[in-house]
Amino acid sequence: MEQATVSSKYQIVIPSDIRKELNIKPGHKLFFIRTSSGIQIIPQIPLDELFGKLPGMDTTIEREEEDRI
Repeated sequence: MEQATVSSKYQIVIPSDIRKELNIKPGHKLFFIRTSSGIQIIPQIPLDELFGKLPGMDTTIEREEEDRI
């Protein structure tokens, strides 16, 4: 388990192992979600990085005409 300390400006440093594993770079955005036991920090993934992440997904779903853009 990794640990960080909150600075006097309420800032934390994400441990390097986690930054590398999640490919977090300067300027990336993070979401903070309150849970009953604490906080979850979830990185926002740019859309261009999501391409191909769901191999085998059925894309032949029939949609109603009014649902199409």
